[in-house]
Amino acid sequence: LSPGAKMGCFTFIKVVMILFNLAIFLGGGALLGVGIWVTVDGQSFLDIFGALSSSVLQVVNVSYFLIVIGAILLVIGFLGCCGAQKESKCLLMMFFSVVLIIFIAEIAAAVVALVYTSLAETLLTAVVTPVLKEKYGDDDKLTHIWNVTMKEVHCCGLNNYTDFENSPWYVKTNTYPEPCCKDQSPCNESLAAASNLLPHPHPLGCLLQGCFEQILEEIRTNADVVGGVAAGIAALEIAAMVVSMYLYCHLDQK
Repeated sequence: LSPGAKMGCFTFIKVVMILFNLAIFLGGGALLGVGIWVTVDGQSFLDIFGALSSSVLQVVNVSYFLIVIGAILLVIGFLGCCGAQKESKCLLMMFFSVVLIIFIAEIAAAVVALVYTSLAETLLTAVVTPVLKEKYGDDDKLTHIWNVTMKEVHCCGLNNYTDFENSPWYVKTNTYPEPCCKDQSPCNESLAAASNLLPHPHPLGCLLQGCFEQILEEIRTNADVVGGVAAGIAALEIAAMVVSMYLYCHLDQK
């Protein structure tokens, strides 16, 4: 390519880099703002967005998640946008390094999730089950979070109804949470056990699974969608790294 064509290509890629990272920066700022808003004044957020947002917020403490993701996107967008606009090799290398670290962390998380699913379940059981036995029925917030989770996901406990044995709820009522009996009441041990049986000849036909297994089942069912989203994010990250490295290497030749 002639020097003029190379210069035009460099300028085009630089503009694309600036616009792309400006969008990331603005998106990160929006997520960070919403996360702070929910943290400071969650009730107003619920009033505006209704009952669905209430369920989502109760299942996952989404405000902190939004703040973390928003802050990361802000940093990435700032480094990429300023690095390209100012033609700063330092900022471009920092942008490349941050995106590379995130990319490697995502690959590592995916490998761990695929290879060590049973280990994750064991660790979660060791941590979560004692909390359920100690606080379910006594801690109102935890109880409400688990009730919403079990109703929305159609599951019971982390593993099954036995996670609630000897919990404050069980001690007070001598029953299990109604989702463990498919919302039948009173949810006694025989009814809960029947709801957790594996019927023959359709092993998964009427199974009321633990929430961990149910979430895994949902991920497997939507594996194509999850894989497509993951591949799309990975492609964007690789493209961002390639573009930033192209600008970095061509700054001396400009």
